[in-house]
Amino acid sequence: MSHLQAYLDTLACATAQAEATTLAGETLPLDAAIDRAIELFKAAHDAGNKIIIIGNGGSAGIASHTAIDFSKNAALRALALNDSSALTCLGNDFGYEFVFSKQIEFHGNPNDVLIAISSSGKSPNIVNAVTAARARAIKVLTFSGFMPDNPLRATGDLNFYVNSKEYGFVEIAHQSLLHAMLDLKIGWRPDA
Repeated sequence: MSHLQAYLDTLACATAQAEATTLAGETLPLDAAIDRAIELFKAAHDAGNKIIIIGNGGSAGIASHTAIDFSKNAALRALALNDSSALTCLGNDFGYEFVFSKQIEFHGNPNDVLIAISSSGKSPNIVNAVTAARARAIKVLTFSGFMPDNPLRATGDLNFYVNSKEYGFVEIAHQSLLHAMLDLKIGWRPDA
């Protein structure tokens, strides 16, 4: 087996074997969790609410990509909270650990949906944003990896965990799962 094939097999395994749990700690089959996520997105949209997506570094790129794809291709209200002026202003005034939670306080409404992405699940600004979202009755989906007991993993209404300690595999698996939600929402089927 070539190095490339081994890499691709490892990536496929990391994505297909992602784990999904609820806030109560109930384990869900991955397809059922994705279906629930799609239902949350649709319910939020139908009620006039939005999907807010956050992440740092590569996860910020995933947040931006997901927000525009959800808006453009799935007709869901979605935005990423990674405007550089907002991040630098709020980081300067309140500390980087509050750059997303402050924006949730400014813009979050009950029954919005927050998608919080952190490869390690330990980013203080992501964990603080989830706390701010909970205080506003915002539904939360988390995407994390690395350690199974990371702080983010147990905080979402739905939690998607990728059992890998490698950024590349975790980030690509997160993006793949989010893209699966989009594609299935807009009607993709294996025979299409």
